Amino acid sequence: MAKIIIHQEKVTCPEALIQLCPFSAIEYINEYLQINAACKMCKICIKKGPEGVFEFIEDPVVEIDKSAWRGIAVYVDHVEGEIHPVTYELIGKAREMANKINHPVYCVLMGHGIGEKAKDLLHYGVDEVFVYDEEELKDFRIEPYTAVFEDFIKKVQPTIVLVGGTTIGRSLAPRTAARFRTGLTADCTILDVQENTDLDQIRPAFGGNIMAHIFTPNHRPQFATVRYKIFTAPEKIMEAFGKVTLCTIDKNKLSSGIQVLEIKKKEKVATIEDAEIIIVAGRAVKKVEDMEMIYNLADLLGAQVAATRPLIEAGWVDPRKQIGLSGRTVKPKLILTCGVSGAIQFVAGMNNSECIIAINKDKNATIFNAAHYGIVGDIYEIIPRLIENLKCNGEIRVFEALTAATIE
Repeated sequence: MAKIIIHQEKVTCPEALIQLCPFSAIEYINEYLQINAACKMCKICIKKGPEGVFEFIEDPVVEIDKSAWRGIAVYVDHVEGEIHPVTYELIGKAREMANKINHPVYCVLMGHGIGEKAKDLLHYGVDEVFVYDEEELKDFRIEPYTAVFEDFIKKVQPTIVLVGGTTIGRSLAPRTAARFRTGLTADCTILDVQENTDLDQIRPAFGGNIMAHIFTPNHRPQFATVRYKIFTAPEKIMEAFGKVTLCTIDKNKLSSGIQVLEIKKKEKVATIEDAEIIIVAGRAVKKVEDMEMIYNLADLLGAQVAATRPLIEAGWVDPRKQIGLSGRTVKPKLILTCGVSGAIQFVAGMNNSECIIAINKDKNATIFNAAHYGIVGDIYEIIPRLIENLKCNGEIRVFEALTAATIE
């Protein structure tokens, strides 16, 4: 831990020294010059003060033995054995990074009656699946699940742990990371690994205005959560080379103050994360009644409708349909943005789409920087023409229909 100390015997004019700090962190109390809690460690007092009065001292850091930690682990997010797709995406990324440093890929699967699911994971390039099958783990409760996660990490000592940015993952990852006094980077959009096994964690910060590059150089394991649809899931292979390891844990560690009385299953609805074609309504939509043309276009293309934040806040579209840092991340085969300006917060949620087509009457709109194809024009002119072209010939390709819609 770093601190600034004052050599009192060298203090000659305390009033002048107090004025050095722009944060009022230097005080003169009982004839002693002191540093208070307002100190920001900016070191201005050291740079501008008399030589030798102020000294910056940093406690020596005991370096961790990185060689003692090996492997990249993925938490298997599931509900009653139904594995969340983000798990497969993380396995694919883990395999890619593990190949660079010659490490194995592990999965930790906890629940009850989930043994068969473990074998299926081996077909995605996992070297070993650690299974905790206990009756106390049938329903997700944070205390026993954290205890199991902690037990797994202590036994296996993976250098990196990846968790899906789901409701469960966002609850479990920080609690487990805290038990190891290590760092956790949430909602990473880029992951890479160095030869010394340090994890490069990149994520948007300050509302998406900058990309933060985060390291955890002296703590293990390194935790990161990742949203669904950020990475690409690997193809399933016929042969499985890994193995399944059944683990046990002290029953006393599975106690919980939470009792599950009843589980009410929500009706499954189509989500924009799983959509192959998405039509996005932006601020250019002038009134809620005009959303009808967006929905008509979506029906013709077999697409789902999404929106940017202003339309969500106006109550015109379901909040679950918002794309961006404060909404959902999508990766469709085709995304058509209608009057979307292209704020970085929005682009961060859809820039991995296979094909991006943008319609905007401002030729300098930021969205054109992310789009593969751009149409400069008013959505109130382009979309009705596009709808008409699609109605005239249902087999017409989208690109042909768009081209026809932009020609007078």
